[in-house]
Amino acid sequence: MAITFYGYNKCGTCRKAKQALDKKGVKYKEVDITVHPPPKSVLKKALARVGLKKMFNTSGVQYRELNIKDQLKSMSDAEALDLLAGNGRLVKRPVVVDGNTVTVGYDESEFKAAWLRK
Repeated sequence: MAITFYGYNKCGTCRKAKQALDKKGVKYKEVDITVHPPPKSVLKKALARVGLKKMFNTSGVQYRELNIKDQLKSMSDAEALDLLAGNGRLVKRPVVVDGNTVTVGYDESEFKAAWLRK
């Protein structure tokens, strides 16, 4: 299945992850997460894997401006998914998905296990 890479060109973590994929010759479709956030179906899979708190880009300006940290305590998963699906700047990046597997962020060993198995 095709790999989709939701990232942001100005993000150093995204550049590192893309570099790792490129180095191994892994083909992927790149999507600007700030313009086209991952759909709820992808976010639900990611949520099940990493938990709600790790879904958010906690170092992002909008995370702080919207005071998400305090809102998370009373937010349901459905509300959080709506928020994330509607605003890609709130999503921890990169999000990489192929239909079965999804990773959020760039943890080198996790990323290797998921995407660099060649």
